[in-house]
Amino acid sequence: MTIKLHCFGESGNSYKAALALELSGLDWEPVFVDFFGGAARSAEFRDVNVMGEAPVLEDGDTRLTQSGAIQQYITDKTGEFGGDPQDKYEVLRWVLWDNHKLSSQAGMTRFLMNFLPADKRPEQVIPFMQGRLKAAYATLNTHLEGRTWIVGDGMTNADISCCGYLYYPEPFGFDRAEYPHIDAWLTRISQTPGWKHPYDLMPGNPSDRA
Repeated sequence: MTIKLHCFGESGNSYKAALALELSGLDWEPVFVDFFGGAARSAEFRDVNVMGEAPVLEDGDTRLTQSGAIQQYITDKTGEFGGDPQDKYEVLRWVLWDNHKLSSQAGMTRFLMNFLPADKRPEQVIPFMQGRLKAAYATLNTHLEGRTWIVGDGMTNADISCCGYLYYPEPFGFDRAEYPHIDAWLTRISQTPGWKHPYDLMPGNPSDRA
């Protein structure tokens, strides 16, 4: 049975789930969520996810939301991306760190800078968020010094989670050149067989609304 992932290309959280599905080799298909058209706020979508968010995974009778939970489901189903058994909680630690310190703030900052009309952007909030993000980038960059992957000797959910927003071309204050260990790590991920850019992996692109 084909797994369905309700998602859209601009969503870094959707990308985490989609990339895990793609690299795992599971049979899956994207279901476009027209987020910018208000679909996530519709009554129909609330029947899919009462939280009004993407991604949502549907696999037979199983329905899951939140990218970290979806990633763990893929791991439990395939054995991929969980790392060695002794690293289970270290992988989880980095997934939770990303959700709290990196992706949530990167997603918000990117949205404010690129998807809101200029006259509605909270100009004082953006540099504050960018300052917090610089601390997160520095933490990740330092951790990756001398490492190939965030945890252990292979790609895990920690890597898939933390990279979620860092491939997007829209400006939000992240310059790969300033963080050489992050830059090398992102290159390694993108060289993994089967890797795709978020705009190639999921439907939905800012150019669709241009």
